[in-house]
Amino acid sequence: MKTAFIGLGVMGFPMAGHLARAGHEVAVFNRSPAKAERWAGEHKGRAAATIPEAVSGAELVALCVGNDADVREVVAVALPALQAGAIIVDHTTASAKVAREMADLTFAKGCAFLDAPVSGGQAGAENGQLAIMVGGETEAVERARPVIGAYAKAIQHIGGSGAGQLTKMANQICIAGVVQGLAEAVHFAKQAGLDTGLVYDAISKGAAQSWQMDNRWKTMGEGKFEFGFAVDWMRKDLGLVLDEARANGARLEVTALVDQFYAELQAMGGRRWDTSSLAARLDR
Repeated sequence: MKTAFIGLGVMGFPMAGHLARAGHEVAVFNRSPAKAERWAGEHKGRAAATIPEAVSGAELVALCVGNDADVREVVAVALPALQAGAIIVDHTTASAKVAREMADLTFAKGCAFLDAPVSGGQAGAENGQLAIMVGGETEAVERARPVIGAYAKAIQHIGGSGAGQLTKMANQICIAGVVQGLAEAVHFAKQAGLDTGLVYDAISKGAAQSWQMDNRWKTMGEGKFEFGFAVDWMRKDLGLVLDEARANGARLEVTALVDQFYAELQAMGGRRWDTSSLAARLDR
């Protein structure tokens, strides 16, 4: 399929690479042209100088940008250059509100918009093992599925526009609670004078086991926080979660508390530490 990929950050760069390796024709655009040129030098595809140039003639356009404002800006610039029937697949973690707005705009143009945030982090993007949760029309989802499958291990259609973003919010709620619990367990074990390696061996085979435990227990204990998804990004995501909760009446006491813990980490200079750095505020 003729595709375009907008946004070549730590996630988008490898995701676009998987599209090219899968045999799709790929044009890429990034705000910093040097990154797009570097991508084109490493993959079979081309760097476009502008968004309209990138999306012209594309059947599927994937986005992986920063926030709601970025999504609105990219879609506004891309839409006049899109051919009828094109699908925009937005992998940005954004609000359900902006997803619904963009779906309405693209529908009026004769195109489709899917909100399709991802989970799996930088490693998942690099290995083509992302979990993708999708909101939008079924027909567009099924047309997009074999293309975005180039970088996914699982694609789940949740419902109409906005449902993908709401599901990503549930994902971030889970992560916030699990990582805080894990940080406290590591801290407790150290304070109690236990061998944290033996504690892990004992509890990771039972009900406490999680992906976070398997991948972050050891590094949290060592004070290493250089593994991908940054505190600044998590605070952005939790802001979306808490805004949505205020609108729908959900009670998110733990999530709100962990959000404040991440604010403390920002004040400590940990804006670019990964989310497991919740352990750092306990070990001060």
